[in-house]
Amino acid sequence: MTDSPLLQLESVRIRHEGATAFTPDEVGFAVHSGEVVLVLGPSGSGKSTLALALNGLVPHAVPAELEGTVRVDGIATTDTTVARLSESVSMVFQDPDAQIVTGTVLDEVCFGPENLGLPVAEVLARAEAALTQVGLWQRRDENPDRLSGGGRQRLALACALALRTPLIVLDEPTANLDPRGIDEVYTTLADLVARGGHALVLIEHNLDAAMTLVDRVVVLDRSGRLRFDGPARTVLRDHVGELLALGVWLPAATLAGLRMRDAGHPVAELPLTPVELTALVDSLPAPTAPVPAPEGTVRSGASTTPPQFAPGHELAVRVRDLTVHRGRTEVLHGVDLDVPRGAFVALVGTNGAGKTTLLQSIAGVIAPPRGRVDLLGLDPARADVGTLARAVGFVFQNPEHQFVRGTVADELAQSLERQRLSPDEVADRVDRMLERFGLEAARDVHPFLLSGGQKRRLSVGTALIAGAPVLALDEPTFGQDRERAAELLDILSGLHSEGTTVLVVTHDLQLVADHATHVAVLDGGRIAAFGETAAVLASDALVASGLQPPPLARAFRAAAHPAWHGVTRLGDIPTALRASGAGS
Repeated sequence: MTDSPLLQLESVRIRHEGATAFTPDEVGFAVHSGEVVLVLGPSGSGKSTLALALNGLVPHAVPAELEGTVRVDGIATTDTTVARLSESVSMVFQDPDAQIVTGTVLDEVCFGPENLGLPVAEVLARAEAALTQVGLWQRRDENPDRLSGGGRQRLALACALALRTPLIVLDEPTANLDPRGIDEVYTTLADLVARGGHALVLIEHNLDAAMTLVDRVVVLDRSGRLRFDGPARTVLRDHVGELLALGVWLPAATLAGLRMRDAGHPVAELPLTPVELTALVDSLPAPTAPVPAPEGTVRSGASTTPPQFAPGHELAVRVRDLTVHRGRTEVLHGVDLDVPRGAFVALVGTNGAGKTTLLQSIAGVIAPPRGRVDLLGLDPARADVGTLARAVGFVFQNPEHQFVRGTVADELAQSLERQRLSPDEVADRVDRMLERFGLEAARDVHPFLLSGGQKRRLSVGTALIAGAPVLALDEPTFGQDRERAAELLDILSGLHSEGTTVLVVTHDLQLVADHATHVAVLDGGRIAAFGETAAVLASDALVASGLQPPPLARAFRAAAHPAWHGVTRLGDIPTALRASGAGS
């Protein structure tokens, strides 16, 4: 580590145009070569805004007021240009679509080095190396629009790698990736750091993967002020109570350790990784019986017959022989799926497996072939928009794809106005939804000016407010802090308990374990497995489809005694401890 920092922030305050508060507010820290610094904070604390200031986009391109000083390689960002700063700092945005500008994958990665005036041979060499690192070299001639959300995120990372800057800023770089893709990204970043000469500033909610790489943690509070700055293990272990109160994400292993401590087991040092959690579990007496025993059956994709539910069990969704094309590419291949009314179904799979296409076909966002989907007696291919909206609420993976009004309140009101409700009823429902999702202060703000987490909450609110009996959500917790994600999941679980059918596309398999009643595993555009959640997680279906079990399942499955192997949810842990006699 050198004495001169690559990045130096001094009393940095940023206020977006039209905003009243500074977020972040009076933030200062330094980053040296070789360091990996994780920035944590609740949604709306200014993490993404801070990231935009590190390469000069704030204040040069984004209309915002910047007080204090940001120095990159000793140069104040206000004293130079974004183009000059791009030689020292590169950026991977929260939304990869915000930085993709060309027509092929190769051209996209070449774009940055070309603008630095590098020779053609050097540009191509850098592009090949970067695309190979992220697993996209074989798709270099494709249009970026053909890539899945996770594929576009890997492309954005390749663009940053090709610039070979000493500092890389990454804002939620794994948010759209499947677990294997997440591991690939962190392996790539670890290799980059190991070679030396680079520093990373990382904004990330998925701490289970990040903890193997992070050196330091910087924590912002709800008002955007610096709360903690120190070694990752010290901050996360010594201030866990305060971090929970702030609503930031913690590793699943740490939350499991807290459950054990609350159950009376003496946990001297909270685990931060699945490996450390396994070691803690192995220090306990073995359970007297397997805890819990997974129930239910798993339908293999080899079968073309959907699972049979109890007699008289009404279906919310019935899919038969559904084949869907995107352009000339067949994305879904003869899919069969039955979703019982009132189920909470997670659609999981690797990037490009067809999850979003299946969800959009069920909800009628893209028109499936006629007669292939039955949604509560409706054929989405034939139903008009108003009829579909009353039957199913849809939340896009990218919230901005569904915003059509000029203020947050108007966005929430539009579906109610379409139903011709009275102005008083519309106003009352909008007020309640604003309060439910913590958006009261943003009611008159344009949706595009919200933070990433606020945009996600608004998109979910627009789907919930109409009270449709089926909700279809594509990555609903993306961009949310732990507190807001928990609130959202509690809302979905409450609606589910009241009879709403919930379908969720997600890469968060711990979310699946804790909340879903059923799991459909997609692989290559087909249903590889379908069944009750515990049974699917206990089977080999995830691994066979290129996924990994969620962090808790991995940690407990690696335990020495097989009686622990069935634990997949945080809620299972007290039962497991009672069976082992620990803490009693």
